[in-house]
Amino acid sequence: MNTLRKKLIQLDGKGYKALKSIQGHYKDDLISLHIDYIQGDPFASPSRIRVIIPLEKTDIDAGQYSSHYRKIAAENFLAMEIANQIRQTPSPVKGTGKSGLVYIDAPGQAIIERTAVKMMKDVIEIRLSIGLPARGRSILGKQAEKLLCDYVPSIIEKSFTSYSRDLLQKYITLADDQETIREYIRENNIVSFVGSGAILPRESGVSQRPMKGEEVITFQSPKEYEVTIPLPYGRTVTGMGIPAGITIIVGGGFHGKSTLLQGIERGVYNHKLGDGREYVITDNTAMKIRSEDGRSVHQVDISPFISDLPFGKPTNIFSTEDASGSTSQATNIMEAIEMETRLLLIDEDTSATNFMIRDGRMQKLVKKEKEPITPFIDRVEQLYSEKGVSSILVIGGSGDYFEVADHVIMMDEYAPYDRTSEAKEISDEITKLRFKESVGTFSDVHNRKLERYIINKKLGQKEKIDSKSLSTILIGREQLQLQGLEQLIDQSQTRAIANIIKFLAKEKNGPKVMKEAIDHLYKQIQENGLDILSPYKGQHPGDLALPRKNEVAAALNRIRY
Repeated sequence: MNTLRKKLIQLDGKGYKALKSIQGHYKDDLISLHIDYIQGDPFASPSRIRVIIPLEKTDIDAGQYSSHYRKIAAENFLAMEIANQIRQTPSPVKGTGKSGLVYIDAPGQAIIERTAVKMMKDVIEIRLSIGLPARGRSILGKQAEKLLCDYVPSIIEKSFTSYSRDLLQKYITLADDQETIREYIRENNIVSFVGSGAILPRESGVSQRPMKGEEVITFQSPKEYEVTIPLPYGRTVTGMGIPAGITIIVGGGFHGKSTLLQGIERGVYNHKLGDGREYVITDNTAMKIRSEDGRSVHQVDISPFISDLPFGKPTNIFSTEDASGSTSQATNIMEAIEMETRLLLIDEDTSATNFMIRDGRMQKLVKKEKEPITPFIDRVEQLYSEKGVSSILVIGGSGDYFEVADHVIMMDEYAPYDRTSEAKEISDEITKLRFKESVGTFSDVHNRKLERYIINKKLGQKEKIDSKSLSTILIGREQLQLQGLEQLIDQSQTRAIANIIKFLAKEKNGPKVMKEAIDHLYKQIQENGLDILSPYKGQHPGDLALPRKNEVAAALNRIRY
C-alpha cells in the first residue's frame, strides 16, 4: 500500500490516462486491494476494484454459511452494511465528473444472488466501483491517495468491526425460515403462502419499501386457508396457504385485490428483514401474465387459445412483429408453459378483455366459427388438469369465473375472506348465459430453438450489448423492451440478462433448444457462480444479480427477428 501511495503522489497533475499504471495488487496488514480496471477519463464508467479481507481477520464463521441460501443472505447483508457505511461516511474527495464516487451494488428489498460481495473458503471479496479524482483531465494524485489508501480501507474496516452480530444472525435465521417454507409448500401442494402479519402495501407506486403509519392494515389469513408451518428451532409461522388449482381474488375497487397479487408475485424472491413480506413465499416458477400490445412473437404455438385466423394464417407456429392484446397474452402463457411454470398470475386490469371472457350475449351474436379466440375461462381448468399449471387471478368484472374457480377469496378493506361457497351458490342460482368454448386438449409443448445467428447478427462486429434501465437492453443498435416482465426487480438482473444473451449466442457447442440452453447455463452458474457472466477480462463483475430462468427466456422471446 505504501508503494501505491508513492505512485499516486507522483502522478499528481499528470494526464488522466497515466492512472492506468496503478492497475495491480496491493496489500497491507488487514486487506488486499486489487485495482482491476481504470476508467479512461473522469466522466467514463467508474474504475473497478476488489478489496479482499481474510476470514481469519474477521469474526465471521465460514461454517455457518455452507448452505447456498445462507451464503446468499450473508453476502446481501454485508453488501447492505458496506453501502450504509458509505452513506454515513461520505467520500472526502471531490473533482471533475465521477471523482470521489465509491459505490457497491447493494440489494433493494429482495435477497437474491449477487456479485457485489463474494464469500469464499478463506476470504471475503468486496467489489466496488470508484471514481478516481481529477481536475479537468489532470490527476488529483493526493486526493486519489486519500480515496484508495485511506477512505476505502476505513469503510471496509468499519463495516467488519461495527456491524450488528445479532442482526446478521437474524438474517441467517430468516433465510432458514424462508427455505423451510419453500420446501413445505412444495411438499404440500400449496402455490403461495402469505404470512399473517405481513405488510403488503408499498409506500408508493414507484417504491418497494413497506408502507408505514397507523393506517397500514396487516394481512390476516382467513381461517379456511390458515396453515401453520413448523420452522427451525421449534418455532412456527401461521398464514394463508393458497392450494394448487384455480383461485380467484375478488372485491370492490381499491380494496386490496391487486396489492395481494403483487405481494404474491414478488414472493418468488425472498425479502429482507423489515420488508413486511418476509413470510410471503410463492412457487418460484410463478409467472405474471399480462397483455403486451406490440411485442414481437417468433414461432409460438398459440393454437390452444387462438386458431382459424382469417386468410388461413397458422397459429401453431405463430409469428408477428406487432402482437395484439389477445395474441400477446396467449403467447406469454404458452412461453411460460414452455419454461415449465407451475403457476400463472393474472390481473384482469392488465389483461385483454376478449382473451379473458366472452359473455353469453356476445357468444350468441358472434358465433364460435367466426371467433378465433378461445377465452382463458374455457382453458384454465385444462391447464391445471392436463398440465399441472395453477392460476391465481384478480377478477373484478366477470362473475362467470365463479364456475371454474376452486377457491374464491374476497378482499374487503384489505382483509381477505373465503367466499367460495357463496360464489358457487350464486353461480348455480343465476341462469348461465354462456357456454364453454373448447377445442380439445392442450397440444404438447413446442420447445423452440435458440436462434444464435439472429442474436449474433444484431450484436454486430463490436458485439455490443448493454442494459440501459430495468426494462431496456441495447443489442447492437436495437432496443429490447422488457416492460412486460413485472417480476424483474433490479437493474443488476437486467445487466445479467444482457450478459446471458451474449454468452448463449457465443456458445457454439451449446444445446440448440432454448430451454435446454438456459438450463445448461444455470447449471454452470450453480457450479461456478455468476462471475462466469463477466463481460470484462480480468475484472470483477460486481454489479450483477441473478435473474430467474423465466425472465431470461422472456427476454430471448422478445428479440425481434
